[in-house]
Amino acid sequence: MTKRHKKTGSRYGLQAVTLCISTALVLVLLGMVVFSVLSAQNLSEYVKENLTVTMVLSEDMTDPEAKALTNDLRKLQYVNRVEYISKEQVLKEQTAAMGTDPSEFIGTNPFVGSMELQLKSQYANTDSLKWISKELRKNSKVTDITYPQDLMDSVNQNLQRINIVLIVLAVLLTFVSFSLINNTVRLGMYARRFTIHTMKLVGASWGFIRGPFVRNAVGLGLLAAVLADAALAGGIYALYTYEPDVVMVLTWQVMAITGGAVLLFGI
Repeated sequence: MTKRHKKTGSRYGLQAVTLCISTALVLVLLGMVVFSVLSAQNLSEYVKENLTVTMVLSEDMTDPEAKALTNDLRKLQYVNRVEYISKEQVLKEQTAAMGTDPSEFIGTNPFVGSMELQLKSQYANTDSLKWISKELRKNSKVTDITYPQDLMDSVNQNLQRINIVLIVLAVLLTFVSFSLINNTVRLGMYARRFTIHTMKLVGASWGFIRGPFVRNAVGLGLLAAVLADAALAGGIYALYTYEPDVVMVLTWQVMAITGGAVLLFGI
């Protein structure tokens, strides 16, 4: 009897270890998907906010007028950053690039000043840029508005596709995680069916019978979630060590939501 009890306990222990490891692996994959979705969103905002809209200014615009325009632009709700590039600065940069000063043989500075705008991410799309360009052109000192239309469309389309794929993966992995835990609990109940039947015969309620199985499943899920979070934290640290600039995309909010999601799905 003692041997049989030890053998049964050993089998249950091995089953629990297997369940914990397999659940932790699924949760790691699920955490990676959640992490990727959130990081992709931050990456999208970062890319959009670094796309440059260039306002070409007229030749007769003075520096005081340009500074006043810069201050006005900074007050607009859709502008994130503004940089004024004077025609003298452009001449200096082009002289350094070409190795000769064009104004020496032309007799005057052939370049014009410009404003480089970075918009807030929610305005960095085709529809918003149409009315923004129209509004900026109302200033008589602005001769042209240019921005990378094709690049912006490509970024928006690709990020939308990536988000859809990651969300589908997250749903599938969530289903796999729940199915795995549910099937394991069912197998555990089947393995102890005779004990359960005996408990029913002595009048035990279903809540009393289910209690140990539910507590065991929650405990194993919590342990698996902690292991998965530890593995994800190690992966994030390794990524940061390899590429420190990744902190611009991997914020503490992303890591907190990822860790919380893994714990939630594990329990």
